[in-house]
Amino acid sequence: MRMDAMEAAINALKLVVIFGMMIQAVPLLVWLERRGSAFIQHRFGPNRVGPLGLLQLLADAVKFINKEEFVPGKGHRLLFFLAPILAMMPGALAVLAIPFSTPIEIAAFDFAGSTWGPYLLKVQGADIPLGIIYIFGVSSLATYPLLLAGWGSSNKFSLMGALRASAQMISYELAMGLAVVGVMIIYGTFYLNEMIDMQQGPMNFMFMGKEVIFPYLPNWGIFYQPLGFLLFLVCSYAEANRLPFDLPEAEGELVAGYHTEYGGFKMLMFFIGEYGHMIVSSSVVIIFYFGGYLIPFLSTEDLRQLLTGFVGEGAMLSLATSLVYLLSFIIKLVIFLWVFIWVRWSLPRFRYDQLMDLGWKTMLPWGLLNTFVTMLLVYLAHG
Repeated sequence: MRMDAMEAAINALKLVVIFGMMIQAVPLLVWLERRGSAFIQHRFGPNRVGPLGLLQLLADAVKFINKEEFVPGKGHRLLFFLAPILAMMPGALAVLAIPFSTPIEIAAFDFAGSTWGPYLLKVQGADIPLGIIYIFGVSSLATYPLLLAGWGSSNKFSLMGALRASAQMISYELAMGLAVVGVMIIYGTFYLNEMIDMQQGPMNFMFMGKEVIFPYLPNWGIFYQPLGFLLFLVCSYAEANRLPFDLPEAEGELVAGYHTEYGGFKMLMFFIGEYGHMIVSSSVVIIFYFGGYLIPFLSTEDLRQLLTGFVGEGAMLSLATSLVYLLSFIIKLVIFLWVFIWVRWSLPRFRYDQLMDLGWKTMLPWGLLNTFVTMLLVYLAHG
C-alpha cells in the first residue's frame, strides 16, 4: 500500500523523536552513573545543583558548550572534526531498528476534505526484515570513528588507544556473532518482531516428538540460550569499551586513549556514541533473551481484554496496549543499563593481554561450542 503524505510526515516525526530520546537519555545516564557509582562507593555524588543533583546536567551542558575550541597543531583537522560526528551515527542508526512496542492502529478518518488512513504505526524508526543484520552491520562501523580520532589527533597515546579499540572490537565481534547464530537457530528468523512474538506464554517446546511445558517459566530466549546470553552480554561490554574492557581509554597508561585531545562538545559527542551503543546492546539483549516488550505470563490478547474495561475499543485500546508495552520495555532497558553501570564500578580493568586472551581463547571456543550444542538440540527436537 502506497504511503500518503500524512503517514510520511508521521514516520519522519518518529525518526526525529527516537533520535531525540536517545540524545536526551545520555545526560540522564550520566547522572545515573554518577549517583550509582557514589552509592556503590558510599559517597554522595552530585547533590547540590537542583533536587538530587539533576540540574548538574544543565551545568555540565553549559560547561561543554563554552569550552575553548582546541585542535592539535600537528593534527589532521578534517579527521579530527569528523571523528566525533561519525561516533554518534552507528548508535543513532541502529536504535531506529529496535521495536519498542506493538503497533498503534488508527482507523480511517476525514480531514481537510480528504479521507486518511487506516494506518498501522509501528513504534520503531524503521521496520527492517533483516533487523539483526542491519543492527550488527551498522554497529560494526563504530570502529572507524575511533581510528579517525586516534590518527587525526596526531598523538601517540590517541593512536595507541585507537589501535586497541579496533583490535578489541574485531576480536569480540566474532564471539558475539556466534552467540547470535545460536539465537537465529532457535528462532529461525532475522526479524526482531517475530522473535518477540515467539516468546509469548509459558516456556514450551517440542522434543523428540513430545511437547514439553514449564508453566512457571516465561518462554524467553535466556532459558534456551543461557550460555549465548552470557557470551553476548560480555561481548557487549567489550564492544562498548566499558569497564572492565575499557583498555582503549585506560587513563593509567594512555591518558585518555583515542579522545585524549578532545574536549567540550566534541567530547560530548563521543559520550553520546558510547551511551547510544549501550542502549542498542541492552535493547538487543532484551529482544533476544528477555521477551522484548512482552510482559511475562500475560499475552497480548489478555492485556487487551484487561485494558478494554478502562479505555474501551478502537484506537484508544491500541494506544493503551502500545503504551503499556513501551513502559515494559523501558523498565527492562533501565535494568540492563544499570547493570552496565554496576559492572563498571565493581570490576577491575583487565590487562590488554588478558583482554585478548579472553576474546580468542575463551569466548570464541565457547561460542563455537554453544553453536554446535544448539544445532544438535534443535536437530533432536525436530527429530
